[in-house]
Amino acid sequence: MNAYQPLPITVMTVDDHPLFQQGIASVIAGEPDLYLVGQAATGAEAIALYRDMRPAVALIDLQMPDMSGIDVIAAIRAEFPFARLVVLTTLEGDVHAARAIKVGAVGYLFKSAVRKTLLETVRSVHAGGHCIPPALTQALLANRSGNAITGREVDVLKLVARGNSNASIAEELRLSPETIKGYVSSILLKLQARDRAHAVMIGLQRGILSL
Repeated sequence: MNAYQPLPITVMTVDDHPLFQQGIASVIAGEPDLYLVGQAATGAEAIALYRDMRPAVALIDLQMPDMSGIDVIAAIRAEFPFARLVVLTTLEGDVHAARAIKVGAVGYLFKSAVRKTLLETVRSVHAGGHCIPPALTQALLANRSGNAITGREVDVLKLVARGNSNASIAEELRLSPETIKGYVSSILLKLQARDRAHAVMIGLQRGILSL
């Protein structure tokens, strides 16, 4: 009599780059305990496919043509609270990760590390674990300790990114120039930025700002 063989872990991928999808499929195809049940290229397709296939684990890109991966994760989790959803992205900013985790992601996987960590991540989250890269975890913890910039500081940084002076920002937000100066100083300190341009660059890298 053959020993009992557990059912494979069903996996679904969401990404609008066909070549990357093919790469993921080839990695999964070589593993007897994993089975790719479907691939979606848009957010709408992802939600419909998840509803139809109910995969054990879904890998979801954050950037898609019709909606963000954050919105896809939120929509799926609203309908399926126990869904095991993993972010698969090139975006390494901790703010992106914080948003994804807040709406229900249980893993965060960088596309640059797929070959090394994909299989471990899928198996771990299927078993009930959470997989967040160590460097990203440290950044998230650091920001929870009081280094996160406030909503008003984000407003100021957005206007800085557009090339506005402190006086222009003050007029836009109906605050005094001295108040804006204080906000800018606080932003530079929290982001450990050398100057305003450096702060904007860090804001883009971390996901505080978007293009």
